[in-house]
Amino acid sequence: MNSKDIGFNLLAVDSCGARKGEFTTAHGKVQTPAFMPVGTAGFVRSTTPRDVAETDSEVILANTYHLSLGERLATVKRMGGLHRFMGWDKTILTDSGGFQVFSLPGREISDEGVSFSYEEDGERVFLTPEKSMEIQRDLGADIVMAFDECAEHTASREYITKSVERTTGWAKRCREVGLKEYQFMFGIVQGGVFPDLRQKSALDITSIPFDGYAIGGVSVGEGFELMKKVVEVTAPFLPEDKPRYLMGVGLPEDILAAVRGGMDMFDCVIPTRYARQGTLFTRMGKIRILDKTYRKDKFPLDTRCGCYTCRTYPRMVLRYLLFSRDPLAETLLTIHNLTFYQDLMKEIRIAIEENRFIEFQEEWLSVYKKNRNRGEA
Repeated sequence: MNSKDIGFNLLAVDSCGARKGEFTTAHGKVQTPAFMPVGTAGFVRSTTPRDVAETDSEVILANTYHLSLGERLATVKRMGGLHRFMGWDKTILTDSGGFQVFSLPGREISDEGVSFSYEEDGERVFLTPEKSMEIQRDLGADIVMAFDECAEHTASREYITKSVERTTGWAKRCREVGLKEYQFMFGIVQGGVFPDLRQKSALDITSIPFDGYAIGGVSVGEGFELMKKVVEVTAPFLPEDKPRYLMGVGLPEDILAAVRGGMDMFDCVIPTRYARQGTLFTRMGKIRILDKTYRKDKFPLDTRCGCYTCRTYPRMVLRYLLFSRDPLAETLLTIHNLTFYQDLMKEIRIAIEENRFIEFQEEWLSVYKKNRNRGEA
């Protein structure tokens, strides 16, 4: 069991409860609130590690389920771990694979673990908490996530009650698995949309000495208001001196609400996936670059953005590249969306430090939502 302290420093707390902090791993400092780009199978799609680093991302996420296939895991091990495999010398977090596993058809769940078939080759696998930890240990990420059950948000109270107990039992087993000296482990709170079960799970999971704590089981179709409610009833039960991670979130408005609720870390495929589909985030709202509105537009995507894409290409050229199905288009658009997200996180941290987060949130959203229906996907 790893007893090394992640060294989370709480640098500022806004009057509304929003937090600014930082922690340090073997691969560098991470400022919070932080957004983690998702490199599911060991790469952030359509970009190079240099592109991602230039957006000022300090931590990225990789997926244990997708990387656990025999040849992929063997390749990572031959390379000496994910950092060399991904060409990324900053912090990496791996999720446990629970979210992906529990979305698969034909899965069989017991207190011992989960039986499922890989989507790619149909191989039947039995994944236990211990096995998830061993895979993550071999991958070599700086932060690994405990194996949990990510139940559907529509599941019954009876089922969620059993699921919470199972997740706690699995968390205890995960914590007993030895990791590499530099690795940290986060526990995950579940409980569906039931406030009392969320609080019970939080109390149970935080009784286990993890290095950080996450809220899981959101962004699974429950909607903005239920997501916000889950954060409101759960975050107060998480330790103040550890990082708090809201998994799978999300849109800018989701992140702002969760920061206000006291959360520190976020990840989502939205900025990269939307970019590849031609939907771009700007401070004036989302735009759909293939819309005919932009066929003669010589302005950058966002006049306040300093990314390579906005410095170099106007909207009309980006539209042309995407229409031409040139891979360059996906690269350029992904660079912009990731930069937009990291710029938002910087502005959030400054607002918290200056104790004006609520004012910042309201002003930012008033501009962002003003033209939300024009050219938007």
